[in-house]
Amino acid sequence: MPARLMRRLRLGALLCAVALLSGCAAVTVSAISPADYLQQRRGDILTTGKLSAAASEVLRIIGSDIAACESNTGSCRADLARSDLLSDEQRLATLSELWLESALAEEKQGGHASAELLAAWLESARYAYAYLFYTTRTPGQRAFEERQTQIRDYYNYAVQKAVGNLFRHRGEYRPDGHVIRVAGWEIDSELSALRLPEDGTLPEELLPATSLSFSGLRNVYRRDGFGADLVAVMPRPGASKGEYVPYQETRFPVVTALIRFDGNSLQEVLATQQLMVMLVDPTRSDSTRMAGQELPVAANFTAGYGLWLARSGFGVQALRTLFGRADGISRPQVHLMQPYDPNKRTIVMLHGLASSPEAWINVANELMGDEQLRRRYQIWQVYYPSNAPLAANNAAIRQALAATLAHFDPSAKAIAANDMVLIGHSMGGVLARLMVSDASNTLLDAITEEYHLKGQKAEKVRAGLAPYLNFTAMPQVNRAIFIAAPHRGTSFANHKVARWIANLVTLPINMLEQLSDAAGSLAQLDTGSSEPLRIPNSIDNLSDKDPFVRLVADLPISPKVRYYSIMGNDTPDLPLAQSSDGVVPYASAHLDGALSEKVIPSWHSVQESPQAILEIRRILRLPDTLP
Repeated sequence: MPARLMRRLRLGALLCAVALLSGCAAVTVSAISPADYLQQRRGDILTTGKLSAAASEVLRIIGSDIAACESNTGSCRADLARSDLLSDEQRLATLSELWLESALAEEKQGGHASAELLAAWLESARYAYAYLFYTTRTPGQRAFEERQTQIRDYYNYAVQKAVGNLFRHRGEYRPDGHVIRVAGWEIDSELSALRLPEDGTLPEELLPATSLSFSGLRNVYRRDGFGADLVAVMPRPGASKGEYVPYQETRFPVVTALIRFDGNSLQEVLATQQLMVMLVDPTRSDSTRMAGQELPVAANFTAGYGLWLARSGFGVQALRTLFGRADGISRPQVHLMQPYDPNKRTIVMLHGLASSPEAWINVANELMGDEQLRRRYQIWQVYYPSNAPLAANNAAIRQALAATLAHFDPSAKAIAANDMVLIGHSMGGVLARLMVSDASNTLLDAITEEYHLKGQKAEKVRAGLAPYLNFTAMPQVNRAIFIAAPHRGTSFANHKVARWIANLVTLPINMLEQLSDAAGSLAQLDTGSSEPLRIPNSIDNLSDKDPFVRLVADLPISPKVRYYSIMGNDTPDLPLAQSSDGVVPYASAHLDGALSEKVIPSWHSVQESPQAILEIRRILRLPDTLP
């Protein structure tokens, strides 16, 4: 055998001997990807369906592992509870995750009674609650730890599921007084944040906001924090036959659910079988007091609004209204986007022709998503019959807003009833301008002079038209934003297609009845034609040749009102003065005296453009008084 080969064999034998004597290397090193790193650090029962690395570590400390624990969960939980090798944080966090795993498994199987499943959710929430508030370190001291974020999520998710379980099976869980006894628990509740009808009717549904996904909305605005963010679906408000109620609080309020376990120490919280379910209105409360600490309240500010729009049927109804078909509307409706708050200023939004609150889909959502604006304002959307003449809608919307304010604030002293903001798009912008303008007797005098009315005939005509032509600026409004508003009409309304559509626009019988006095007055005017004047429809009013639009174009705006203009420009090759958004010319949308005028490259639906929304937000952030 060659000497070189012999030396190699001897060296190999020596290395093997050394390895046998010292033991083979048990630890190896390898690189991991960022994705694997994050999954190892943050993956848990909620995100991956498997217990977290932190839970696995704790199980190994007590001489167990995931497989052994999952094969005998009860015994495993008992070992965790009595082990003195663990800190309270390790024990409580792992027990919360194990109970959550059990609840998820039971829910997936679907074979367990509701009470048993509820008990599992409550135990997960209990141990998470104990971890967060009754261990040596405070939540603030663990603020940067991923494990605390996981445990907060366990609490929030378990609360969401437990409250949902209680709501779905409320008929099965019989209350003992105001306390429900189920699954060994005494469950009390605090629901004052949810504005229930006077008869105490409960919501029809209670939906977790995390289960809702929306198309058509650019952003979903939410706030991280404590509790489960939910949407309550309230019953449609009942009304007596023939009764017109012009206002409606949101049927889809967002609420945050929390569970507070009785006890002032770790031992008391772990021993108690009593708890309180609380609902918080996150649009009013940024935080809540829990276990002696002020905590941020979780919230989803988009979910209720998106659900309202998705279930409204506004798109079809708006077209049916325009053409006077059944299932349209004949009177304005004021929709409150959140439960009425007397301490927030009110933004009133007015859509345009053949439209509805859907015109403001992203505008309203972006305003509610702006924390500074959300603290300061609440939004009311006016849904009105856009087939009605401007004068009639001006009067009817004023009456609807007055009735709404009188209902919620009879004293008219609340912040909500003063310094209101009007935002109107297209025809809604014209209406907003009328609502801040002073006509007094100007219009009636013009008609009396134009048609040479005298004596009793003049008095009768003026009396019939006064409710629609004799108006002053709404005293509650001090700011207005006009968007693509044809203040002086538009030639677009004179085109053949527009006239063809105008001929299809029909006012329903009940609307004609509302306007009977005005119709009678118009019929008495001598026009020199064989046909009397008829009540114009909305498209007639949008024409730059329409007598009403020409009369009101120069009405003075209240000096109390600061106003701003936003318009689109779809004709970039033309000088600004001759430009148009494709429907409304710049010359019609421009108003002298506006504190700002923003022209945006856009077609007529400029209100939904990001630049317009930014401008609206800028204006709303301005101080209430100018320097």
